[in-house]
Amino acid sequence: MRMRIPSPRMILNNVLPVVIIQSKMADLLGSILSSMEKPPTVGDKESRRKAREQAARMKKMQEDEKKKKAEFRKRMEKEVSEFIQDTKQQKRKYSPMGKIERSILHDVAEVAGLASFSFEEDEESRYVMIFKKEFAPSDDELEAYRKGEEWDPQKAEYRRRLKEQAALEEETASKTQKRAASPSSNYRDKYSHLIGTSSAKDAAHTLEANQAYGMVPVANKRDTRSIEQAMNEIRAKKRQKTGDEDTGAGSTSTS
Repeated sequence: MRMRIPSPRMILNNVLPVVIIQSKMADLLGSILSSMEKPPTVGDKESRRKAREQAARMKKMQEDEKKKKAEFRKRMEKEVSEFIQDTKQQKRKYSPMGKIERSILHDVAEVAGLASFSFEEDEESRYVMIFKKEFAPSDDELEAYRKGEEWDPQKAEYRRRLKEQAALEEETASKTQKRAASPSSNYRDKYSHLIGTSSAKDAAHTLEANQAYGMVPVANKRDTRSIEQAMNEIRAKKRQKTGDEDTGAGSTSTS
């Protein structure tokens, strides 16, 4: 039997699909492997460990801070309660403390019905004072504490009296200044050489208003003649002037 040898074209047609399928499977496998998370290296493990330790430390610090605040508040509540029960104490001054502690103390005092104030501008030396309601500080007392001075009731009373006296003196002085001021000399006598001895009213001419507005009184007119009288006088003057001319002309011709 004679063996048939396949042609190159037949071999290519049979082998090419297999190669294409294998190539696609390789690509699919590569994409799957690339999408999978790579195993952590030694450096990644160390950084994750440090991150966990830092988070644990932060959490512990927050818990410790919360615990300290609770303990401080409990201690302040006890001190404030003792202060309220002590009838001899009217106020209490605390040592300088931080902002958080001051806010806790203010809150405890408010809940207990007390008045509380913070003094000093510098944050490091700022402190709190609490007062019982019946012994609430006055404005002068608070001003003294703000200035860093000790409050002395006797000195305050002395200053109050001085203020009242100063206010009374100022009021008296203002009333004295309101009195009508009289000139020390008569200006008419001082300037008599300029304005004369008679007053302006005496020296002024007395004017009389016209009886009818816009009309000139007959008494003020310059010519009081009638029209006929004026025309007659004008004609007489013309005749006299003509006669004088004729007389003059005759005398000239005669000579």
